[in-house]
Amino acid sequence: MTAVVDEHLALVREVVPQTPQGCRECLIARTPWVHLRLCLTCGHVGCCDSSPMKHARRHAFAGGHPIVRSFEPGENWRWCYVHETYV
Repeated sequence: MTAVVDEHLALVREVVPQTPQGCRECLIARTPWVHLRLCLTCGHVGCCDSSPMKHARRHAFAGGHPIVRSFEPGENWRWCYVHETYV
């Protein structure tokens, strides 16, 4: 994994997960998810692109918060949805 310089990194904040128990929208709708992503701008927890609803991607574009990190135990990578790359 090669990190790149990304202007969206300026949006990264120290965040607290809003719903540490899972994807916010999936919990409300009672839909399944595969893996979780944490928005590094506001703390939204959403499901990954392998999940049926892809809530993390939807949040990234609807909210203008493109940088997430994996919210899976033992993983610490970050992703920019705009540039489709690790950061």
